[in-house]
Amino acid sequence: MKLLQISMIILVHNGKTVTSVLNEVLQPIAGFELNNSIVKLLKIIAKKETNRLVVWCHDRLLDSLNIEAFSSIFHHESLLVSFNTNTDHYLPKQIGYIERSFFLKVNKKVCYPTWLMSSHVGGINTTILNDINVPLNNNVPFDYFLNSLAKNNMVEGLFCYSEPKLLKANHELKINTPKASKQMLFKFVKQHYKWVWVFLLAWNYAVFERKISVYNIIISLFYKRLNSNFNLEKVAVNSSKNVLQEKSIDVIIPTIGRKKHLYNVLKDLAHQTHLPKNVIIVEQNPKPNSISELEYLNSEVWPFNIKHEFTQQPGVCNARNIALLKIESEWAFLADDDIRFNTTFFEESFNDIKTYGIKILNYLCLQPEQEQTYFKIHQTTVFGSGSSLVKSELLENIKFNMAYEFGFGEDSDFGMQLRNKGEDVIFTPNLKITHLKAPFGGYRTKVKHLWEEEEVQPKPSPTVQLLYQTYFTKQQMLGYKLLLFLRQLKGSGLKNPVAYAKYFKKQWQQSVLWCQKIKKE
Repeated sequence: MKLLQISMIILVHNGKTVTSVLNEVLQPIAGFELNNSIVKLLKIIAKKETNRLVVWCHDRLLDSLNIEAFSSIFHHESLLVSFNTNTDHYLPKQIGYIERSFFLKVNKKVCYPTWLMSSHVGGINTTILNDINVPLNNNVPFDYFLNSLAKNNMVEGLFCYSEPKLLKANHELKINTPKASKQMLFKFVKQHYKWVWVFLLAWNYAVFERKISVYNIIISLFYKRLNSNFNLEKVAVNSSKNVLQEKSIDVIIPTIGRKKHLYNVLKDLAHQTHLPKNVIIVEQNPKPNSISELEYLNSEVWPFNIKHEFTQQPGVCNARNIALLKIESEWAFLADDDIRFNTTFFEESFNDIKTYGIKILNYLCLQPEQEQTYFKIHQTTVFGSGSSLVKSELLENIKFNMAYEFGFGEDSDFGMQLRNKGEDVIFTPNLKITHLKAPFGGYRTKVKHLWEEEEVQPKPSPTVQLLYQTYFTKQQMLGYKLLLFLRQLKGSGLKNPVAYAKYFKKQWQQSVLWCQKIKKE
């Protein structure tokens, strides 16, 4: 067998108990009591072994275990990775009724960020288990334990993924393991969400499935919400993945009517300790016979090459797509024309990229008087098209969807395109961009959407409808619809709920109709 670069302990199980404990060359390891629950043995190994990868694998998948890929999959310590061989997950699809993230609609063909974990195959470093300052619950199913661990700690900095490469590419075996009951789902929601979501879950069951959940609500009330005292700062992360080669950077800046602010952005770039190679500026001015107003691009000397494009077609999606075609460097900084950042911005960015082995960095972006509220590096469903650093190879064959032009959602859609290529978006809290939110330039005009003449206005916005229809599960769409209705009903003053429900239905139908129209266009 090929020499491995990673030491591991493999727990082989039958779905309930551990049947054997193996090393990385699949030889038995003595000293562990078999027929224990998987969670209990994980706890024992974590106490006994320091900084060791522990892998679990269903006994029917052992021959398909892709051990040679593990050194690249588990490239740093703060990872929880698994793969479910089935289409469905342990938690029923109804979890979508109350989950609003893009982590549920998992792309099984690529490495995809999600807290939906599986007992089929996976792994975690013992350092992580030892740093969880709450007792491991031995009395829950292993799948429940894994989903709970990921859900609680993903926002704390535990990197969680569904990874098909855990198994060999030619495997076709499906493992049928028990799924969570409705009662377990309510328990999970009570332990991992605010208490109000339990009642919203029950309401969704009643509205969309005609099922009563009074018993499940009552039982769930006996459980407390789980608190996480997880502190990943104690884990010394040092990725073995090499994603940095030449460290060259191209900067993309769409601009319209912000001559002074763009100048300040260029000055910040010029003062960087690690200079960009190219700055790609796409200037828009829809006025007839207009010309560029950015004379300083040529009148001043800049320590980088400026690629200047002028267009009379307004729209940030179009402008960024023009710029994407002109990228030459290894990295691309997607920026806005009214931001400020310090002189070591790129240098510090590469430090985080090297430490975590990541290819997409989403920066902390705050307005001048806005206070920072989150301080941990973590996976995020957010993507800032004006505040992200992306490895350029990922930008091939993708672009900003023009259906979102002058609407909402183009950032999120672009981020989801990247995730569905097998990459993740990582938020870094220690690298700050100040977003000035500068006033619009004098020749910006309000865009009139085609649906503004409709007697019944679409709700939500057709672009938001398009985003959610594309990346939400069916249950997530239904849950969002009900929650939106309740919020709108509250805003209406609750004077006539029945009449408002009929009106909201018409608004939703309008949203779906226009969503389909802009999607085709």
